Amino acid sequence: MNAETEKHDCTEVLHELYHFLDGECTEAKKAQIRQHLEDCPPCFEAFDFEAEIKAYVSTKCREQATDDLRARIADAIGHEPST
Repeated sequence: MNAETEKHDCTEVLHELYHFLDGECTEAKKAQIRQHLEDCPPCFEAFDFEAEIKAYVSTKCREQATDDLRARIADAIGHEPST
């Protein structure tokens, strides 16, 4: 694998990292990303950092948004608020 191919693979993996962490990838894509992370220490470091951030945020951000805030957000993005 040449340096340009590796750079492209890293860019793709880093781009898909959030989907991977959120479990939003296909099984094939998960396997591809896992393999890349095993073989690429810099990408694994990025993954490890993002996983730690995600875990930290999930433990600290437990409050529910108020109905008013939900309605304002829905209005801002042009969606009907869910009830």
